[in-house]
Amino acid sequence: MEVKQFQAESKRLLDMMIHSIYSQREIFLRELISNASDAIDKIYYKALTDESLAFDKDSYYIKVETDKDSRILKISDTGIGMTKEELENNLGIIAKSGSLAFKSETEVKDGHEIIGQFGVGFYSAFMVADVVTVISKALGSDTAYKWESKGADGYTIEPSEKDSVGTIIILKIKENNEDENYDEFLEEYRLKSIIKKYSDFIRYPIKMDVSDRKLKEGSETEYEDIQEEQIINSMVPIWRKNKQELTKEDYDNFYAEKRYGFDKPIKHIHISVDGAVRYNAILFVPEKIPFDYYSQEYEKGLELYSNGVLIMNKCADLLPDYFSFVKGMVDSEDLSLNISREMLQQDRQLKLIAKNISKKVKSELQSLLKEDRDKYEEFYHSFGRQLKFGVYSDFGSNKELLQDLLLFYSSKEKKLVSLDEYVSRMPEGQKYIYYATGESNERIDKLPQTEVVSDKGYEILYFTDDIDEFAIKMIMTYKEKEFKSVSSGDLGIEDENKNAETSVDIENKDLFDFMKNILSDKVKEVRVSKRLRSHPVCLTTDGEITLEMEKVLKAMPNSQNIKAEKVLEINVNHDIYQSLKAAFEHDKEKLTLYTNLLYNQALLIEGLPINDPVEFTNDICKIMI
Repeated sequence: MEVKQFQAESKRLLDMMIHSIYSQREIFLRELISNASDAIDKIYYKALTDESLAFDKDSYYIKVETDKDSRILKISDTGIGMTKEELENNLGIIAKSGSLAFKSETEVKDGHEIIGQFGVGFYSAFMVADVVTVISKALGSDTAYKWESKGADGYTIEPSEKDSVGTIIILKIKENNEDENYDEFLEEYRLKSIIKKYSDFIRYPIKMDVSDRKLKEGSETEYEDIQEEQIINSMVPIWRKNKQELTKEDYDNFYAEKRYGFDKPIKHIHISVDGAVRYNAILFVPEKIPFDYYSQEYEKGLELYSNGVLIMNKCADLLPDYFSFVKGMVDSEDLSLNISREMLQQDRQLKLIAKNISKKVKSELQSLLKEDRDKYEEFYHSFGRQLKFGVYSDFGSNKELLQDLLLFYSSKEKKLVSLDEYVSRMPEGQKYIYYATGESNERIDKLPQTEVVSDKGYEILYFTDDIDEFAIKMIMTYKEKEFKSVSSGDLGIEDENKNAETSVDIENKDLFDFMKNILSDKVKEVRVSKRLRSHPVCLTTDGEITLEMEKVLKAMPNSQNIKAEKVLEINVNHDIYQSLKAAFEHDKEKLTLYTNLLYNQALLIEGLPINDPVEFTNDICKIMI
């Protein structure tokens, strides 16, 4: 029998198909099943336009069979079949797509799209098979033909026997070697797993003879092994069903079946778009944070389907980082696929879908915040930190999208509040949105710097995440109100005693200059406090770098020793002030002791480390002697 040669270009492409185009060998089964589905789509289309053809959908299916002893894997379909010429053209010339030609010659009807866009998927079979045999009988033909190839050496075509219309692909699976286990493609459980993973939503039944054990008829103890034909795939995906017919339980079950998480989702989002780009999506907001979420190992992304066929398990391009917690899938008929049908071209359709998904997720989270506050706060406890990172990243370009989703603990409400809620109840005359930073709400409650703001009756937002202040610096203003740290140099609060304090500053200039010299470059200035009421001392800052930001930056590698411009503030209405004045007049050594103690005390209040703990404890002992 004459062996026909592939074209030179086809030989090179076939070698690429086997060795480099596909990243996973299991993909071959997806490709062959997709081609089988194409073939059934074609006969379905002809049945719509040819009254002589009766289309009984139950008679059309794909079947997967194995023979371990002979190392044979067989994929058959009841589709339109191929003539000798079509076998020659579709299989003999790599990259000529029968499906593509069919699409160009006809108008697709009844919502049925032809999946195949390239004729190369068939050749993925050579990744796992030494010999590939195709037996096909075309619709309207009396003769079947067999196409067979061992790879790049060429192929043969000869007449064959086949009773019914359709195609059978027979793979002689390779023997195992040191690097690869090909036996897995003869194992029933493995084949079922691949079908469920990639082809679960092919619209036609995919059948397999599945092993089972059942009690023998009439016996209560004896079992027998039997083979039962089962349909492996689900066929109709949940995202193509009518939303009104689906219940929360249906969505929860889908979440569990797809193993998006071991929890139950807080919210599901079902999207159906039929516009410039057609797509369906089912998205979930998880209840619990994955154990590896804030690690490099976490992989974001949505499952991506093209007309019901899984193309990518994790398509990261469909989700921005700030919504990386979202789980789910997208199915579109309009995607531009590359030659392996594994990866997407970076096209306009993909970007448009991603943009729409981001807007929809934001809208649904806002609705959850308004309509079910408890559930939103549950979500926020898990993923609020990620939203704050989203505000901070990309130079604040996403702040408008995300700022209304943020919550912070309120000094007045004693619970989480939104920025909108804070601003809506600001009293007349309040210029700023005030915030305080610290390791916990309890520690912030005790900060000396909060006294004057609280006395004014102003609400304070508590920042306890290391990202909080950095995110707020990116937002800068919310509804024309600037943010102001309670530790900043100017609080913007008018004080009746302003003139009196100015005279105190002048009166104690020499004292404070002396204290500043003692502390050297540790502080920028020592001055009278306008914010302290009961506490003797506190640290504040001038400039953009705050005390909390200094702590965060110091913990980072290559922090370049960035420091806040610290100011030591003294409460002149506290008894300690009189002790400082007396020491300045009569005992400069004691003033040095007092100054160092007060500075270290202020550091401890802020949760900052003391430079020399031994010296600090010795200073305390000197006071006691």
